[in-house]
Amino acid sequence: MTSTFGTRLYDFYTSLRLESPLPSGIEAMNPYFSPETQRCTKAFCTKYFQDNAERVSLWGINPGRFGAGLTGLSFTDPVVLREICGIDNALGTKHELSAEYVWSVIAEYGGAERFYSHFFLTALCPLGFVQRKEKGEVNYNFYDDPALFRAAKPFIVKTMQEQIALGLRRDVAICLGTGKLHSAFEAINTEYQFFENILPLEHPRFIMQYRRKQLEDYRRKYVATLSEALASRKTREN
Repeated sequence: MTSTFGTRLYDFYTSLRLESPLPSGIEAMNPYFSPETQRCTKAFCTKYFQDNAERVSLWGINPGRFGAGLTGLSFTDPVVLREICGIDNALGTKHELSAEYVWSVIAEYGGAERFYSHFFLTALCPLGFVQRKEKGEVNYNFYDDPALFRAAKPFIVKTMQEQIALGLRRDVAICLGTGKLHSAFEAINTEYQFFENILPLEHPRFIMQYRRKQLEDYRRKYVATLSEALASRKTREN
C-alpha cells in the first residue's frame, strides 16, 4: 500500500501507548483499543487524508471523554462523525461543546474536505485523562497537576515528534488555547524547537461556555488565523 498522510496517521493512532506511572486517581484513556474506534478512525483517515500534502497543525490540550476520548479524532464527537462526516458508528449520541464549535468553524471555512486538505487537528497529549471521583469520572487536563505533566511530558514530546514526521509544516502551528495550554506549548517548543511560530486562539470550550454571544466574531477570528497560517510560508518566501 502506498504511504499517505492518512495511512501514517492511522498507524500512529493505533500504536499509541502511555505506560508511564500516573499520579494516584488519574487514568489515561486510550480509545484506539476499541475495534469500533479503530474502524471509524481508519474511515476518517481514508476519507480526508489520502495524499501527502503538508498540513498546518492545530493543537488542543488532550481528548475529552465525549469527543476524541470516544472517536479517537480530535474535536470530533460521535454525532459529528455520523451526521457531518458520514461515518456511521456505534460510539453513542453524546455531543461535545468543543466539537460543536470547531465544526462550525470548519463549515465556515468551506467544509471538511477543504479544511482537512490544509489542516490537521490534534492535541499536545493525544491521549486524554480522567480523574476518579466518588460520583464517577471527570475530564482532567495534563497541566492540571504538575506531577501529571512531568509524567506525561516524555510521551507528549515523543508523540509531537512522531506527528510532525507524518507531514506537518514546521514554520507555523496553531495553539487552541491562550492560557495554560499556550504556556505549556511555548515552553515545550522553546526546548525542542518544533515550530518557528505558534499562533494562539481561544480554546473552543472557553468560547462555548463564556463567550457564546460573540460566537460569530470568534469564528471569523479562527478563519482569519487559518488563512494567516496557510499563507505564512508564502509571505516569508516573498
